Amino acid sequence: MSKRNIFIVTCALLLSNAMSGLDSTIINTALPAIISDLHGIEMMGWIVAVFLLGTAVSTPLWSKLGEHIGNKRSYQLAALFFIIGSLLQGLAPNIVFLIIARTIAGIGNGGVVSLPYIIYAQMYANPRKRMQVLGFVSASYSTATIIGPLVGGFIVDAFTWHWVFYLNVPIGLLSALLVQIYYKTDQTTTQTKPVDYLGSILMTIGLTSLLAGIEMIGSANAVLVAGALIVAVICLGSMIHFEKGVADPIIPSRLFKNRALVIDFTLFTIIWGAFVGFLIYSPMWAQGLLGTTALIGGATQIPSSFTNFIGSGSVASLRKYFTPQKVLALGIVTLTISFVLLLGGVKTPYWLLLIAGAFEGLGNGACFNELQVKVQQDAEQQDVPVATSFSFLIRMLSQTFTAAIFGLVMNHALSRGIANSGGTITMKMMNKLSDATNINSLPAHLIPQMRLILHNGLHNIMSLALILMLIALAINIWAQRLEKQAVKN
Repeated sequence: MSKRNIFIVTCALLLSNAMSGLDSTIINTALPAIISDLHGIEMMGWIVAVFLLGTAVSTPLWSKLGEHIGNKRSYQLAALFFIIGSLLQGLAPNIVFLIIARTIAGIGNGGVVSLPYIIYAQMYANPRKRMQVLGFVSASYSTATIIGPLVGGFIVDAFTWHWVFYLNVPIGLLSALLVQIYYKTDQTTTQTKPVDYLGSILMTIGLTSLLAGIEMIGSANAVLVAGALIVAVICLGSMIHFEKGVADPIIPSRLFKNRALVIDFTLFTIIWGAFVGFLIYSPMWAQGLLGTTALIGGATQIPSSFTNFIGSGSVASLRKYFTPQKVLALGIVTLTISFVLLLGGVKTPYWLLLIAGAFEGLGNGACFNELQVKVQQDAEQQDVPVATSFSFLIRMLSQTFTAAIFGLVMNHALSRGIANSGGTITMKMMNKLSDATNINSLPAHLIPQMRLILHNGLHNIMSLALILMLIALAINIWAQRLEKQAVKN
């Protein structure tokens, strides 16, 4: 490939990365308007969870597909899934249709965010050059997350929430078209080992059943919930059993025999599970409790986007003075502070949400950069690629399942508050409260009580996230002792 072609393909892939970052933040700003219009506050957790689950489950599958049909074709197919899913989301007439469409988009997103890293490795053989490109990848994603809330808020206020999803269609088409024209490769297959179809199917069914079981707790028949969880256990247990005899397993069992690596994976899981609480619910806090517009509500995400870049960039300097686990401890403590700040009452001021967001971004950036490096350092040389891929998978799974659990916590608080209101407050009214544009259609004398109900749900979510961060800190302190012993030995 010529330098010109490499540059254009790189820009196309950066565009897809920005598209993914835009979608992940713009949806949080639009959620209040969506659930108000489609009357789906009880299924709010599904809207976020199915996208994350689709991304998580499909990530290792797209990379495997790329080994057999080529990364170019695999990427274009993933982009097609994302585009179709985005279009269908914008056309959604009801909450169930939206959830199905978002699942399709999530499946495509798994390839859109993971395959470019493989393509970069092929185009940039020089490690130094590749590191520079990956810096641009991080910058493009951060920029998208900064403008995402603003763009989402503007679109919702000026047009309708439907256009939030239509925005992805031209971006995705442009990226796929540029890759088709300028990515020149002779690659067809790079893998001669048979595809682990059984493991892929069992993993997909198992994880999907597990999520469905968690989501249905409290809202569906107990037998149905138990059935979904039993299917999940059977499928995931069978996958673990059959993977032992597979030549090229989706998830090699040897990864879990490395104690340092298991600690890294555990911290990734807990930290990413906690921070998704702020990511999803801070716009609702601003709009539902403080009565802000969608634009102002989405702006709660902006400080974290800026400080995330600062936190990530500070890790290299901190490594000169502190051990890896101590650097990680600083990130965990900083992230913990953000949830402590959100334990206040209903009248928590808007500026405090912004400060909490700044701490959240700073801690999250530091934790991600340090943990990602540690995973690659702690893994055996032959396992670096699969360990890196698996760390991405468990982050997505953690966000998926935690989003489902947070949704369950919110639904429980709403149902209990409505029951205690004696029939004066309904779920339909709570749906409208989440969108400030509908505030005038609600009985003024009931709004304080409705906000108290919503706050109870938000407070419980932030408390749960804080508990997760304290658990992460305890594991980190233990890991520091192991780190110190390793240095002595």
